[in-house]
Amino acid sequence: MKPAISINGIRKNFGEVPALSGIELEIQQGEFFGLLGPNGAGKSTLINIIAGLTRADAGSVAVLGHDVVTDYRHSRRNLGVVPQELVFDPFFTVREILKIQAGYFGLGRENDPWIEELLDALMLTDKAEANMRALSGGMKRRVLVAQALAHQPRVVVLDEPTAGVDVELRKSLWEFIKSLHQKGHTIVLTTHYLEEAEALCDRIAILNHGEVIALDTKDGLLRRGIGNSMTVSMTTTDPVIVPDQLKENIKQQNNNYLVLQLNRQQDSVVQVLDLLRDNGAEILELQTEAADLEDVFVELTRNSNSQNKSSNKTTASGLIK
Repeated sequence: MKPAISINGIRKNFGEVPALSGIELEIQQGEFFGLLGPNGAGKSTLINIIAGLTRADAGSVAVLGHDVVTDYRHSRRNLGVVPQELVFDPFFTVREILKIQAGYFGLGRENDPWIEELLDALMLTDKAEANMRALSGGMKRRVLVAQALAHQPRVVVLDEPTAGVDVELRKSLWEFIKSLHQKGHTIVLTTHYLEEAEALCDRIAILNHGEVIALDTKDGLLRRGIGNSMTVSMTTTDPVIVPDQLKENIKQQNNNYLVLQLNRQQDSVVQVLDLLRDNGAEILELQTEAADLEDVFVELTRNSNSQNKSSNKTTASGLIK
C-alpha cells in the first residue's frame, strides 16, 4: 500500500537561510500523524511544499503515489489542507464557497449531499446562506475545515486548526476530525497545543531548524521522557526568585507556585532544592512527575538548539581561521 505522504530528501532555502534540510518522512494511510516543532522549525514550509504551493529546492513529495510537481492534479485531488491563517473570499456565502471549492475538482451537484453533511457536522447549517464577512472568527475556522474537505480528500492536513478558538469549538472540531479518522482518512496535524497531539496522534515527528529531530510513536516518545525528563512542582510561602542557573528549567511560574523541568541524568533534585533555599525559598509542598509529551518536546528541542549553537560556533571558528 502506497504511503499517504512520502517525503524524500526535501530541501528548501529562503535566500541564505535554510528552512528544510533534507527531510525524509513517510506517513502511512490511515494514520493520525503529528508534525510538531517550535516557531520557525519549517512545518508550514513543509506543508506548503506538500500542497504544491511552494517548490522545494531539492527532493520530492508524493501524495498517495502522485508527485506534487509532475502529477499535481491527482496529488491535490487527494489532499485537503486547513491553513493556519483565516484566508477566505468575502464575497460569497458559506454554501457557495463549498460548492466552488468542490467545483475546482470537477464535482458538481452529485457532491451536494456531502456538502450538506459537512454543514451539519460542523454546525454551519444555520450560517449556510451567510456571507463570510458576517461570521465570527470561530465560524470562519469551521468553514476553512469544511472547505478543505469539500472535495472528499483521502488525506487531510490541519495546520494549527484550533489556534485562537474557544474551548467549545475546539472540542467540537476534534470530535469531527476523529470521526473522519475513524472512517479511514489520513490526518496530519500541526499544533502548539501538545495535549491535543498527545491525545490524538498515533505517531509524531518533531522538527527543529528544518530537520526531523525525533520520529516515534507517542508511547515511544513518552518512554524517552520517562528515562530522562521529569517535572518538579512546588508551592512556597512567598514568590520564588529563581537563580540564573535554573531559569532555563522553568516550565511554569505563578506567584508562589513553581514548576521546573529537569533532566534525570544531569540534574539533582536535592541540589536544585538547595539552590532555591539558598535564594530564600521556603517550600511547603513538593511533587515530582514523569514527563508528558510537552516535557519531551521541550527537552528534545532544547538539546537540538544546543547542538545547533555548537555547530554554528564550530563553523564560525573555521571561517575565522
